[in-house]
Amino acid sequence: MKFILSRGRLAAAAGLLLFSAVGLSAALPALGQPKLLAQAADERLVSIHDGQKEQTLLTKAPTVREALNRAGVNLAPADAVEPSLDTVLAGGNYNVNIYRARPVVVVDGQNTLTVMSPYKSPRQVAEQAGLTIYPEDNLSISRVDNVLKYGTATQKIVVNRATPVNLVLYGKAVTARTRAADVAGLLKEKQITLGPQDTLSVSAGQPVSAGMQLEIWRDGIQTVTQEEPVAFGVRQIRNADQPVGYRQVQTPGTAGKKLVTYEINMKNGREVARRVIQSVVTQPPSEQVEVIGIKPLNVFGGDLASAMARLRQCEAGGRYDRNSGNGYYGAYQYDLSTWANWGGYRYPHQAPPSVQDAKALETYQRRGWQPWPACSRSLGLQDIYR
Repeated sequence: MKFILSRGRLAAAAGLLLFSAVGLSAALPALGQPKLLAQAADERLVSIHDGQKEQTLLTKAPTVREALNRAGVNLAPADAVEPSLDTVLAGGNYNVNIYRARPVVVVDGQNTLTVMSPYKSPRQVAEQAGLTIYPEDNLSISRVDNVLKYGTATQKIVVNRATPVNLVLYGKAVTARTRAADVAGLLKEKQITLGPQDTLSVSAGQPVSAGMQLEIWRDGIQTVTQEEPVAFGVRQIRNADQPVGYRQVQTPGTAGKKLVTYEINMKNGREVARRVIQSVVTQPPSEQVEVIGIKPLNVFGGDLASAMARLRQCEAGGRYDRNSGNGYYGAYQYDLSTWANWGGYRYPHQAPPSVQDAKALETYQRRGWQPWPACSRSLGLQDIYR
């Protein structure tokens, strides 16, 4: 059962219902009393305020949404309802307020936005439009003065931004926003009082401009704590199935954070010395994992003799008597410690080709192409001969 009543008749109707229930319970005690009491307990008295329209109903709707549906109230997507549509009606009386959205123009410097908003507060409307509004910013609201320009919107909100200033206060850097015209006004606005040993980086009468640097220091030794990033490490996974030059980030790394405390010596408003006295990591960095390719771009698939010939050509231009003058000798560019008097020859380039070839074959059988990393990669030599 649902009753739709005006406020003027609500009291009379409630009395009539009470009288009817009592009368029925007295006249027919065996038929109706428990059922009537259960129905009364299930019903909620809901008053709906929709702008200039008001209505009140008794309903068994479980939520505000369902109560509005039963009352025939239609909502637009941008309309706001208090309490929210999913609020459970557990019993008792409820006041439901509906705030209808309307188009509002928001002007923020060179940016002009139109938003459907149910809010009356200029700050709430601007924030709904996706703007960040700071406490120092001023917002004004007025009627739209150019219907052709703004269309169906009837209200215009103008955001008057405060001026951002880079303020370093005794070593702590912050972004301050101000509506003051000069530095003296800014200090007064922020309730900053300079002491006898304090130094201002600019004159108090200098006009405030966007992005200006304003520093306040106190002569002598002082400590400053500031947050700094911590670089993340990189772990590489070598993939032989991908070519050289291939790189794919498997897990992106994230920089950490640390608080670093410096001892700073100031003299005449200038920093003359600085040293770290404490560093605490507050957020550890996350390691970056990436896959890199190591497969040569040009893979050589010939026999071992051909591979050795290519290696000699790359290392020494094919010359067995090559003395590079940098501590490497012969066709395979051995240093003396690796050559180790092989075949009884002190210097590799003085040994005959057969001895040098035998040493190169012995080295390859033990270590693969690892002793010749640059040439083996550029030639695409595969470790398939041992």
